[in-house]
Order: sequence, then structure tokens, then C-alpha cells
Amino acid sequence: MSTFFKQIYRYTRPRSYRHNENLWPFCRITHALTGDITQLRYKGQLVPLVPLTDWHHRFSGDALITATGLSINEMDFAGLPAMTVVGVNGAYALKDRLDFQLYIIVDMSFIDRRTDVLRAIIADPTLTLFTTLHGIARIIDRFTLPAVRCRLALIEDACYRIYQPRVPGNGVGRHFGQDPHIRFNPDYPDIAFTTDIRNGIFDAGTVVFWALQILLYLGFTRLYIAGLDMTNFHQPRFYESDYDKLPSFLAEKFTSVIVPAFTLAREVLQQNGVEVKNLSLNSALCGEIFEKVSFDDTFQD
Repeated sequence: MSTFFKQIYRYTRPRSYRHNENLWPFCRITHALTGDITQLRYKGQLVPLVPLTDWHHRFSGDALITATGLSINEMDFAGLPAMTVVGVNGAYALKDRLDFQLYIIVDMSFIDRRTDVLRAIIADPTLTLFTTLHGIARIIDRFTLPAVRCRLALIEDACYRIYQPRVPGNGVGRHFGQDPHIRFNPDYPDIAFTTDIRNGIFDAGTVVFWALQILLYLGFTRLYIAGLDMTNFHQPRFYESDYDKLPSFLAEKFTSVIVPAFTLAREVLQQNGVEVKNLSLNSALCGEIFEKVSFDDTFQD
């Protein structure tokens, strides 16, 4: 039946709407005047959502973002002082060492292929999971809505908003250029960073870039990033083995997308009074982007 609806959708809408074909007609959404989706019905079920407007500057102080580079294995999190801990993708493998409060998953291949990790994440009632509508639909289809005990915060890719036309990658600067909440890299005008996630978040090939936009909006003023190695992309992530490793596409995007995106992020975060510390001393990102600091020197007495 879903294939039938997909064909109807394709034949009745322009190609720029193709990214919505798996959602129609199963999703009914309501937008607030601020741009964010505040109500969602999926296959007739009302899905509870965290209102993004209510979370604007809800937090303050420090947060730790746990990425998934191998340097995670060198860190003794027992010495971490009290702060909000933010996980991405498979970082939940650290659950016995870290108390996650916020979580971000925007990689649909992770949702499709790491159901073991995802099952544990959505069963955690202490978590707020930021993910896209495609992610929510996949979670409900695979696990059912009653199995979702975490809170859900619905975020959108600014260039692929629900039931709106796609913004092409080479048209980002033109399309969003007048939005006062969006900043651009002057050397790469189609790489953008938003200070208001209610109208979508910009992608740069890595979920950490999404996390920086989200955490700025939430109000944190100092961010530590663990596992942001950006090296040895052919090796498994810290929670993977050679047998269950998911592919990585970061290597081909590193110079042309990731470096200019994080350079832009540094500038916007600094302008908004946010410090960022990279706890991966051997990260391929240079220290001019985010200052590199030792985990032990920073947190151990």
C-alpha cells in the first residue's frame, strides 16, 4: 500500500517534493507561527512532541557532546564534573559511564541498522531525543509508539522541510540569505549555520554540526566535544567492530564541507558567547577551529 501512495505522490507533485514521498499520506503536521512543527499525527496516532519554543535558552552552563571517534576509549569519564551530557548515534554504549540527558540522531542508516542501540535509547524515559520526522516514522514503524518512552523533539533539515520543496545545495545562500538567524561562510556561501532551529537545521555531513546548532539554541555557554577525531575513517567507531561497522562518508567531505562548516560554527558560537573545547588532541580539525584540550588536564584534579 505504501508503494501505491508513493506513486500517487510522485505523479501529483514536483520533483522538489520527492523527499516527502514516504511520509504522505501517513503524516499530519501543524506548524506554529514560529515555524516549528508542534503537532504530529502519524498513521492516526498523536505523537507527543517537545515544543521547541519552550526549550529556547532553557539550559545554561556546560554540556558534553559525545561523538564516536576512537579517542573516547582513552577518556575516564568518572572524573567528569556535573554537566548536561549529549549523545549522538552509538554513543549510548557509554550509558554505564555517562548519564545522558539529550540525544541527537539524524542518520537514517543508523536508525535502520543499529536497532539494538536505538531500542535502548527510546526506552530511556530520562532522555530527550532530537530527530527528524523520517526518524520518528521509522522508530514507530519498527518499535510501535507505546515502546517510545523518551521525549521526542522534532527537528528538520532546513533544506528538506516536511511538505515543502527541497532547497538545492547550490541555492542555500540565495534561498536563506535574508534570514537574520542564519549565518554563512563567506568563502562557501552555501554552508550555513542557524541560531534558531525552529525553522530547520543545516547539515554538513556530521551530526555534531547539528548538535552545535541545537545546543546554541538551548542556551549552553560552554561545550566540550569528546570523540571528534575526524581521522581513520576506515576504522570502526568506538562502539563498533569490524563486523558491524557502518560506512562513513566523512573523508570525502572533510576538506570541502566539514572544515568550512566548523569554521563557521566557531565564529557564530563565539559571537554568541559560547566556548567550544575539543577533547580529541589528535583530531584532524585544527586547534584554530576549536581549541584542543586534554580530558585529564581539564577535568582531573
